[in-house]
Amino acid sequence: MTQQFNNQLFAFTKQLTDSAFKAQSLALKGLETVAELQLKALEEHTKVSAEFVAEALETRDINGLRSLWEKGTSLNRDNAERAVAVSQEVIAITQKTAESLNALVQEQRQAANDAVSAPVVAAAKKAAK
Repeated sequence: MTQQFNNQLFAFTKQLTDSAFKAQSLALKGLETVAELQLKALEEHTKVSAEFVAEALETRDINGLRSLWEKGTSLNRDNAERAVAVSQEVIAITQKTAESLNALVQEQRQAANDAVSAPVVAAAKKAAK
């Protein structure tokens, strides 16, 4: 009896650690993808801002300041649009990761139900004979 209990406990523990490892892998993959997207957006933002600052430093007259003003507003609009696009991608990745984790939990629940019901069914069949 103790051996059977130990075997079931070992199998359950192994299944739990496997699921935890899979969940961690999914979460880290999602986090890596989000970090990559944000770094690319930051890189693009830095590049565009540096170009704008360099152009601002070269401005010498009032007409240059007017064109700089227009470019500044355009730059702000582009940066805002880029930020929204990145945010939408991050939300999509987060949702996909959550769905994958939910599927993993469903698998774990089904496996636990099967593991618990299998000995009961076997005992019922044995008692019926």
